[in-house]
Amino acid sequence: MRGVDLVETMLPGVGVRYELRTRSGEVLGIVVQREGGAEVAVYDRRDPDRARGVLRLDPDEVDAVAEVLGAPRLTQRFADLSREVPGLESGRFPVRPGSRFVDRPLGDTRARTLTGCSIVAIVRDTDVVPSPRPRDLLRAGDVLVAIGSRRGLEELDRHLSAPA
Repeated sequence: MRGVDLVETMLPGVGVRYELRTRSGEVLGIVVQREGGAEVAVYDRRDPDRARGVLRLDPDEVDAVAEVLGAPRLTQRFADLSREVPGLESGRFPVRPGSRFVDRPLGDTRARTLTGCSIVAIVRDTDVVPSPRPRDLLRAGDVLVAIGSRRGLEELDRHLSAPA
């Protein structure tokens, strides 16, 4: 991450602790627990060992926050790229339950061959798989992030939505 001071520390038996110093000098500590929960703390500037407050999140809350912060940021980056490169656009395509591509490898979509679009990421729950490989299996609920021409993205949408 450009210009961001982020330190990652393994906490055996607990999870991983991340410490982020913001540009304004605030120190944010995030402990992501093995069970999926998290604790978020903002530390006192004068006493870095004292938290001003701690927010405890259960796994579902962590997932919700990650969804808010993760997937839209990825899509925004591709949208920014679209503005910089004339004729290039991005789109998000859900893999719906019952789709003919559920539990099949990404390569089976033949997206690039049939539409000229490249699938550049798979968003799965709170995880993002950047630069997915053709052998990566698709699951119901995945969201495919693709780039291509407007027409190609429309074709990709029809292709991915077509019944088996």
